[in-house]
Amino acid sequence: MIKLNVNGRPQTADAEPDTPLLWVLRDTLKMTGTKFGCGMALCGACTVHLDGQAIRSCVTPVSMASGKKVTTIEGAGSGNVGKAVQQAWQKLDVVQCGYCQSGQIMSAVALLQGNRKPTDADIDAAMGGNVCRCATYVRIRAAIHEAARSLG
Repeated sequence: MIKLNVNGRPQTADAEPDTPLLWVLRDTLKMTGTKFGCGMALCGACTVHLDGQAIRSCVTPVSMASGKKVTTIEGAGSGNVGKAVQQAWQKLDVVQCGYCQSGQIMSAVALLQGNRKPTDADIDAAMGGNVCRCATYVRIRAAIHEAARSLG
């Protein structure tokens, strides 16, 4: 049994230590907001936070999350930064198909937690590992700036 802290709640998972965190979240804990995209940490659909840092859960062994705080899209809106990002996403109608958006939001939240006034270059660097097949990149960047403004 692996002990986890997911979205502020203690959880246990009966999984092998090398099982990707993504599959424990989705299959064991039934938290399906985090998506499988590529399985190789190339697309960002599986992005979650581990102790506040954006990581790719598809290549992170669940054992690495033991004793650390895991935040998923289901818990992202509980903080003021996550709430601001989600509101900006809605206000600017960012989502098209939506598949990648949980990963996009998690990367944006991680960026704004460390940088409340990001430049376009900062946003591009932070979001560079997140792929959107619908190409909503312009709306994503605008929403990040909107969230930053709302945070003051």
